[in-house]
Amino acid sequence: MCEVLGADRSSVRYRSVLPVDQDLREAMKTIAGERRRFGYRRIHVMLQRQGIDMNIKKLRRLYREEKLQVRRRGGRMRALGTRRPMVVPDRAYQRWCLDFVSDAFTDGRRLRVLTIVHDHTRECLALVVDTSLSGPRVAREQDQIIACRGQPGTIASDNGTEFTSMAILR
Repeated sequence: MCEVLGADRSSVRYRSVLPVDQDLREAMKTIAGERRRFGYRRIHVMLQRQGIDMNIKKLRRLYREEKLQVRRRGGRMRALGTRRPMVVPDRAYQRWCLDFVSDAFTDGRRLRVLTIVHDHTRECLALVVDTSLSGPRVAREQDQIIACRGQPGTIASDNGTEFTSMAILR
């Protein structure tokens, strides 16, 4: 058959001496499945932590052969459809609004003021001034006002980091 094809017999009978990389590929795939945002460099570090030591160039070749790639993050989520306008509260303790006002000192430090306003009476329930106001601090101030004034039906705020923290959700 080799004569018909014009091929050398030694090339036809050649068996590869490269080691089988199936276990490396599986380990790489499991890490890439668990950590979707990891590229081949960070997967290399994770494999080293597991005791699998290999050349990063080989890892990159296997990474490309397996058609793995870092998944891109989704874009910014925007509101769908039209929003309902906020109704004006018709009775007391129906809604409070929270927001931040900020300014800066002459030396560049920021000054932040948390404003809590009762929507029905337009009364300012609290002004909390500090250079840094965290989520737990905002929750603590709200708890103090609720202890004095009672709990409102709803609290309206923007999606700032202080208002979306775990301390506020608790």
